[in-house]
Amino acid sequence: MTTYDPSNWFKALAIHKSDTFRKLWPWLALLGLYTATVGYVEVTYLKLSKNSLVSNLPVMHSLLGFAISMLLVFRTNTAYDRWWEGRKLWGQLVNVSRNLAIKIAAYMPDDAPTRSFFARVIGIFSLELKQHLQMEKTRLELDATPHPEIPDLDLSKHVPAQVSMLMHQRVMRLHRDGHINHEQLLALNGELVQFMDICGACERIKNTPIPYSYSSFIKKFIVIYVVTLPMGFVFTLGYIAIPVVMFIFYVLASLELIAEEIEDPFGKDVNDLPMERLSVMIGRNVEELLA
Repeated sequence: MTTYDPSNWFKALAIHKSDTFRKLWPWLALLGLYTATVGYVEVTYLKLSKNSLVSNLPVMHSLLGFAISMLLVFRTNTAYDRWWEGRKLWGQLVNVSRNLAIKIAAYMPDDAPTRSFFARVIGIFSLELKQHLQMEKTRLELDATPHPEIPDLDLSKHVPAQVSMLMHQRVMRLHRDGHINHEQLLALNGELVQFMDICGACERIKNTPIPYSYSSFIKKFIVIYVVTLPMGFVFTLGYIAIPVVMFIFYVLASLELIAEEIEDPFGKDVNDLPMERLSVMIGRNVEELLA
């Protein structure tokens, strides 16, 4: 995720790696050439006048402009809601991890093996959840010396669920052996169940994209709207219609590209959630609390 100063206008105006202009410039150049060709054919070759029916096309664009703007606003708002919900879920994961570590440290002040176990497993859950959401099959190495109570995880199964199960099993064993009482078990269980709740909510966002028919309709609408712009604009703007049409397409297409990027907040794009950084922070905080 890109960090930036929102008050720095000069840096914002620069063309950066995530700028939509980098992705759209071939299409912008093609559209400029298309606009110039349409203008030449209508004015020079066909010799159409300003009184022709084609010159009235801007009336249609003015009527449809409101509709396409509303569609794009709804599209970007929906995509941002998904991004923000993903960020809230990872913020919740940070809090749950810290709270569980604090309770383990309070309940088991003298049990070094248990504190060491949870110091490692809590951090592993966030790392494995990140890889699960990014569909990465290669598991992160725990460290050079494997922990005897953390077996190798089966990559063919749901890895975050396996890590959560290890934590549940350890807590139940502590209760069975009399190291924690019933009230402490309930307090720990309240934190433990949230791990898979967060995982399930993230999977819901990941596996339920915007309906294809809606996304496809917006793309078709943008293309038809922009392709027909030069047919009427050349009578009023002349060849100035070339940069005007290119700019309109840049704005409309950029909104759609931004929505496409942020609607899946768990990817590896520059505007996606910093899950790697959050996972490292969780692991560091938990180790400090349970050291």
